[in-house]
Amino acid sequence: LQYMSGFGNEHVSEDPRCPGALPEGQNNPQVCPYGLYAEQLSGSAFTCPRPTNKRSWLYRILPSVCHKPFEPLEEGHLTHNWDEVEPDPNQLRWKPFEIPKAPQNKLDFVSGLHTLCGAGEPRGRNGIAIHIFICNTSMLNRCLYNSDGDFLIVPQQGKLLITTEFGKMLVEPNEICVIQQGMRFSVEVFGETRGYILEVYGAHFELPDLGPIGANGLANPRDFLVPVAWYEDRQVPGGYMVISKYQGKLFAAQQDFSPFNVVAWHGNYTPYKYHLEKFMVINSVAFDHADPSIFTVLTAKSTRLGVALADFVIFPPRWGVANNTFRPPYYHRNCMSEFMGLIKGHYEAKEEGFQPGGASLHSMMTPHGPDADCFEKASKAKLEPERVAEGTMAFMFESCLSLAITKWGLQTSKRLDKNYYKCWEPLKSHFNPKRK
Repeated sequence: LQYMSGFGNEHVSEDPRCPGALPEGQNNPQVCPYGLYAEQLSGSAFTCPRPTNKRSWLYRILPSVCHKPFEPLEEGHLTHNWDEVEPDPNQLRWKPFEIPKAPQNKLDFVSGLHTLCGAGEPRGRNGIAIHIFICNTSMLNRCLYNSDGDFLIVPQQGKLLITTEFGKMLVEPNEICVIQQGMRFSVEVFGETRGYILEVYGAHFELPDLGPIGANGLANPRDFLVPVAWYEDRQVPGGYMVISKYQGKLFAAQQDFSPFNVVAWHGNYTPYKYHLEKFMVINSVAFDHADPSIFTVLTAKSTRLGVALADFVIFPPRWGVANNTFRPPYYHRNCMSEFMGLIKGHYEAKEEGFQPGGASLHSMMTPHGPDADCFEKASKAKLEPERVAEGTMAFMFESCLSLAITKWGLQTSKRLDKNYYKCWEPLKSHFNPKRK
C-alpha cells in the first residue's frame, strides 16, 4: 500500500490505471475525463475561514446519490441514549472485552460496535461517544459512513484493512486512524479483532498548539499518512449495503455497485493514519511532572478556549529522570473525564488488573491515582535514569463532558471489575508530626 504524508495538506491523487483523471484548472468541468462524475465532500461549512475549511473533490464512476431509500437497521449495542442506567461516579475498570468465536457469532466491524459511554448528542453537534469494537469477520458488500461525526479508531488486537473512497489503509495495533464525517469505509479483518473508538460530534481532530515547545515536537505533521486513490468498477447484482449512522441510529440503503469507485480526488478532507511510535515525547528533565497534556496526539476543540471536547493522549515508552520526584502519575481529581485503554504491556500506575483490551473511566472529580503497590515501590525507588513504559502503550480519551455509562458497559458486557476500588484500600497513613 502507498500513502501520501502530511496532516491537513492539500493532496492530489489519481489511480495510475487512469492517468489524467483529475481535471486540470477547475473542479467541475462540463465533461470530466474518462466520463467520470464530479462530487464534492464538504467537512465544514462553505464559509469557514480558510485554515478550518475542509473539503475534497471526488471523481467517480457513479455518484453516491445512486441508491435506494434508507431503511432502519438494527443497531445492536450502538447507542447515544445516556439515560439507560442511573449515573455512577465510581472509579470504573473493565476487564478485556471478549471477542466471540466466529462459528458461534459472526460479527463484522458494524455489528461489533458496542457503546460504552458518552455525552451530548449528534443533532446538536456537540458531544462524544466511546465505543468498543469486537469483530471476527470482514464486512462483505457493505460499508459504513458516519453522518454524526468523526471516528478515531484505535486497534488493540488484529489489524484492519480499511477501504475508503480515498483509497486503502492498513492499520495495525500501535497505529490509529481517523475516518472523518461522511466518508464511506469498509473494514476487512484477519481473525479475532478488538479496539477502541472515540467519536466526536461537531468538531474535527487537529494537532494541538505547541506554544513554548516551539515549531517541532509531539506528533509531527509529516508522520500522518493519507491513502492514495484506488477504485473498483464492480457491479453487485445481489445488492451492496450502504450503512449510515445518522442521529445515533443506523440506516441501510441498497445499491448495485461498489461505492469505492473514486478514480481520482483532490482536497484536504481525507481519512488518515498515524503510528504512535512516531510521537516525539516531551518530559521533565529536572523535577516534578509536566501535566499529561504534553502527551496529546490529537485534539478536538470545544467552543471554550483551551478546553477540549476530546483529547487523544498516549503514554509511550520514555526516559524518567526527574530528581526528588514521585515519578508515576500523581493522585488527581479532574474537572475533565478520563477514559483509559491499554494497547499492550503494563501500565506503570497499575501493573495488575488493568489489562490490554480492557479500560477504565475516572469521571469528573472522582479521585484516582497509583495503586498501593505502585505508591510503595515508587516512594522507595532509587532515583536514577530509568526507562518508563518500555513495551507498553496506554492511551487516554479525555473530555470536558461528563460521561454517562451505557447499560452494556455496566451490565450486559459482564466485564466490569467490581473489585477495582480495592487496589487503593492497602494505602496507609505515613503521617508523623515529629518528622519533617
